[in-house]
Amino acid sequence: MDSSKFVFENEISRKAYRKAIRTKAKFIKKFGDDTDAVYHLSFTEAPVIGEAFNVKNIVISEKSNCKFNEKSLVIGNIRMGFGHYRISMAIASAAHSMGYEPYWFDLHSFKNTTCGKIIEQQNELYSLGSRLSQRFSLFNKLVWEPLNSEGFRKLTYNSSDQKTSELMTSVFRELPKDIPFIATHVWPAQAAVHAGLRNVVNAIPDNWPMGLHLSEGAIHTVQTPSSYLGYRALRGMDKKAQLKPMPKESIVYTGHYIDHELVSNIEKDCEKRVNRLRAGKPVRWLLSVGGAGAQKDIFVAIIRKLLPAIKKGRAVLFINVGDHADVWRKLLSEVPNMKPFLREHFDDFGDTKSFCENAYDGEIKGIHAFCHDDIFAAVYSTNLLMRCSDVLITKPSELAFYPVPKLMIKRVGGHEAWGAIRSAELGDGTYECKTAAETAAMIDLIQHDNDIIEKMCSNILTAKKAGVYDGAYHAVEQAVGRK
Repeated sequence: MDSSKFVFENEISRKAYRKAIRTKAKFIKKFGDDTDAVYHLSFTEAPVIGEAFNVKNIVISEKSNCKFNEKSLVIGNIRMGFGHYRISMAIASAAHSMGYEPYWFDLHSFKNTTCGKIIEQQNELYSLGSRLSQRFSLFNKLVWEPLNSEGFRKLTYNSSDQKTSELMTSVFRELPKDIPFIATHVWPAQAAVHAGLRNVVNAIPDNWPMGLHLSEGAIHTVQTPSSYLGYRALRGMDKKAQLKPMPKESIVYTGHYIDHELVSNIEKDCEKRVNRLRAGKPVRWLLSVGGAGAQKDIFVAIIRKLLPAIKKGRAVLFINVGDHADVWRKLLSEVPNMKPFLREHFDDFGDTKSFCENAYDGEIKGIHAFCHDDIFAAVYSTNLLMRCSDVLITKPSELAFYPVPKLMIKRVGGHEAWGAIRSAELGDGTYECKTAAETAAMIDLIQHDNDIIEKMCSNILTAKKAGVYDGAYHAVEQAVGRK
């Protein structure tokens, strides 16, 4: 059955199907069609996480040099912002803790292939849209919010993606058909199914059901009960028709995708936070800058708001700008009066790791900025910093699901709204603070009333006991269990 014509037995309109065919044809015209090409695969140790939990990075090479065994597990992903890499790291961490050997399979990294070129273009468009949405409110209201909340939600959008992902199969040719494969973006999930892989798990991000994320033939895992019900019913994916639901065999609620080292240390990390608060230590704030660097004005307002408390030794600020040095330069030029309190930790992951280890038990003050050219170090630095922080300041993207007290700032795209709702209902984070003024007010509340952080820590402990943060382990179980 053509997965662009039927999605879970729901027939796609002829108009939408023709559009899907035209979309694929446009990509072929621009980037070529290499579906019959033979790409050989080998592997190297993945930076940073290779040492942390033995991840091998699969690369294209002149000769085949990938040898898999019964403990091998492939994690298919793409670089589109930081969220999909973050989920992949969580899956790899969990897999390693369970005795499996994780392999990193990034379609975006295969630059000279058709799939790599398509993803590169789409990533650039998405990043541009994210930045424009923060600069121009009319664009955000009329284009970006509707696209991310309703446009990607349509079942017809899945039809086009299915056709396009047929162009991504050639790089899968040397993967064993029965190898456990967990995709943290829908394109590698769809491409894996098209390529004939039989044990595919599609780890769905976010908390808002969208047709974009469907990959029929894979097991779909979701992080929340509301997301499970929304996907089962294909909620709102066709406003004109009642759709046939997803079969229960195609979807599993797992819980949040969180790294093993974070889950296994939840009690200890929360105890550290509460003890610091009760001892009157400065509140440690972690500001995570997203992949597109789209919210510069909000970041500037946050830094300015915290500066007086930092000067008085009542607050500490960690800023991770990922691999976006240009964003950091802009922040520094906007808030030059933070320089006397500033220490930069740039392009030395060993220094970042040592800093976090020392900060975990030791005293810390001032502002510390982190930036790494390597994408693995850029993303994983936030994981290390979370453990020695009291509050994470983040948009309600993938970090909304992490077991650390969180202040949610304005979303970038309507699909992120339900991430903040999930966190606020669990009580491990705030509701979405949509303006700089609302964010500043929440900073005041958390900074001056210690009970907020303590209550969030208590709710995190309760959620852990309920298995809320065990999603990465369960996703691995689904992949290896199918085999």
